[in-house]
Amino acid sequence: MDASVFNYRNGDLMVEDIRLRSLAESLGTPLYVYSTQAIQTNFRAYQQAFVGRPYLIAYSVKAASNLAILRLIQREGGGCDIVSGGELARALKAEVDPQKIVFSGVGKTALEMAAALKAGILSFNVESAPELRLLSATAQSLGRKAPISLRVNPDVDPQTHPYVATGLRESKFGLPVGEAYQLYLQAKNDPGLEIVGVDCHIGSQLTSVGPFQAAAERLLVLMSQLKAAGINLKLLDLGGGLGIDYHGEKIPPVAEYAQAFRAIYAAFPGLTIILEPGRSVVGAAAVLLVTVLYDKITPYKRFIITDGGMNDLIRPSLYGSYHVIKPVKDLDRPLTQVNVVGPICESGDFLAQDRALPLVEAGETLAVFGAGAYGFSMSSNYNSRPRPAEVLVSGSTCRVIRARETSEDLIRGESF
Repeated sequence: MDASVFNYRNGDLMVEDIRLRSLAESLGTPLYVYSTQAIQTNFRAYQQAFVGRPYLIAYSVKAASNLAILRLIQREGGGCDIVSGGELARALKAEVDPQKIVFSGVGKTALEMAAALKAGILSFNVESAPELRLLSATAQSLGRKAPISLRVNPDVDPQTHPYVATGLRESKFGLPVGEAYQLYLQAKNDPGLEIVGVDCHIGSQLTSVGPFQAAAERLLVLMSQLKAAGINLKLLDLGGGLGIDYHGEKIPPVAEYAQAFRAIYAAFPGLTIILEPGRSVVGAAAVLLVTVLYDKITPYKRFIITDGGMNDLIRPSLYGSYHVIKPVKDLDRPLTQVNVVGPICESGDFLAQDRALPLVEAGETLAVFGAGAYGFSMSSNYNSRPRPAEVLVSGSTCRVIRARETSEDLIRGESF
């Protein structure tokens, strides 16, 4: 996925045609900076890979949910994969066509279901028998039929971090193939349900197509059984896309990913293919800028303390994930072994551990790469810290797409 918009030019780290240092100076830090060009390039790669087949690229809103990003996706012809009523509201506010919205997630409430039914979304990705019953009852109470795809758990090892592996039988997500088949037979004659497709999402940050091929083989068996039972499918939701290069991962081309499902295309040529990429669209398209506060040296460790912490970017603390970190000013200076940490009162508050970085001084700005996906969207107000601002860059122009929170924002809605 494209991250080439971030590069040094005349000693300054740039995003497209803007110096990151100038953004930090004018807008402050911590600061999320997104590239329009990178988002468009990454999104269009999926569109190009599926040309010639009916398809829908339903961007995974949970990756980065800012309205400006959703509107950018909408203008590219994309839809949205949502997992809450709040994400539904965001997608509709960004003027995404409801017929390009799919509703995933294991814990949908009746209120969320009703809102989505009234909006007229494309499909509910149903994850359990109790959810199916509630959805049917909710739809019938509104005098409607709920369009459904059952989420199948193919018991495939996605070879990724266990927290983002969703296709194993131990996972809370989806239904075993046999149970899904029986539920389809029940749903066939349910007055509150309309069967429209099959859904399968095996995990996030996948770096090979093998797990997708394995899942496709198991899906094909189920789909053939459904066809024999007189259940005609219109949609096949294949879940999330590929991972990104955080630290030297080799990511296959999107065209190779698309070919992992060629057996299904051959057997069911009229199906509309739905994809739910999120990380691979926005992950490499953004950096988090932080300012060095202190260079703290102890007999055992050297700590670069910054104004950005785990409340701003929790992935290193939560997943042990690796994010490349670079100074925004490229100078010839020695490397030193450091921990890059934040101001949060937790020992788990770090952005990097035992990392060889150029020697930096207080006041310098660092760029944390690969921060676009599950960065701001997982940020919090822990330690009563206002969340960062977000900026979207396009060429030589930029605009603030989310204002930095204030102390007043922190206590809005509270009382004593």
